[in-house]
Amino acid sequence: MTIDKPLRIGTRGSPLALKQAEEVCARLIAAHDLAPDAVEMVVIKTSGDRIQDRPLRDVGGKGLFTKEIEEALLDGRIDLAVHSMKDVETRLPEGLAIAAILPREDVRDGFLSRTAESLAALPGGGVVGTASLRRQAQVRRLRPDLEVVSLRGNVETRLRKLEEGVVDATFLAAAGLNRLGLAGHITAHMLVEDMLPAVAQGAVGIEVRGDDEAVRALLAPLNDRSSEVCVCAERAFLARLDGSCRTPIAALAVLEGAELWLRGEILSPDGAIHHGTERRGPVSEATRLGEDAAEELIGQAGPDFFSALR
Repeated sequence: MTIDKPLRIGTRGSPLALKQAEEVCARLIAAHDLAPDAVEMVVIKTSGDRIQDRPLRDVGGKGLFTKEIEEALLDGRIDLAVHSMKDVETRLPEGLAIAAILPREDVRDGFLSRTAESLAALPGGGVVGTASLRRQAQVRRLRPDLEVVSLRGNVETRLRKLEEGVVDATFLAAAGLNRLGLAGHITAHMLVEDMLPAVAQGAVGIEVRGDDEAVRALLAPLNDRSSEVCVCAERAFLARLDGSCRTPIAALAVLEGAELWLRGEILSPDGAIHHGTERRGPVSEATRLGEDAAEELIGQAGPDFFSALR
């Protein structure tokens, strides 16, 4: 197959983002027998990459990792964008759409420590570093005797801080470490029963202009339907909760034959309050299952729970 001009893929410049964009390049080339120079990567520095001295929830939230890339997509400077789906807002900018979800990687959180073989084995008073409000709340729920501090930076930065002893332990998504060939740094994988992952953790999505039918057609073979359905249910759950970086929210959907099983939870930042639920139903009702699970948690928690967090 030949195309008139190279497809321009927008991506952040972190090693993980580049690895994910390279996977999309490789899949496109293989799916359509393209020449290697038929696809090119355009690295875009986002606000989330530039701001390293404050928690993102204080300056605009996780959308800061996609804002400039989406602007480039709308302006026509790129033809598609590759994102970690956990960084993508549930409401996309007008005119944009998610055209494909790659096969999902490991959804679990990895526990990393130089001094303890598991979170349970970490001595009382130990310091756990993570920038994720979800992980902070979950750790405080599981181990209220530990000190939890904010730890920002890309994968390499956090690994270095762990090695330097800035913290006794941290968490990183197993998916990212697997993609970077760094899975050997994982001390133990957290059970999802103990630490339910972030919405869409481990999933890579490809965003396009909604009216660009040619690019959508090129991306169609890359879409993994099972991953798409699960991510759809989780994002519907998050959207109904109006989740933000100030709200510890976790969800995981998996397929069991023709049935979808969704688990979701919300927590207070200190981990003291926890509400969880689950749903099972046909794949065709993925969105409804996510929304229905969220409605139950809203009823359990009451309006004061969310207003206090905001």
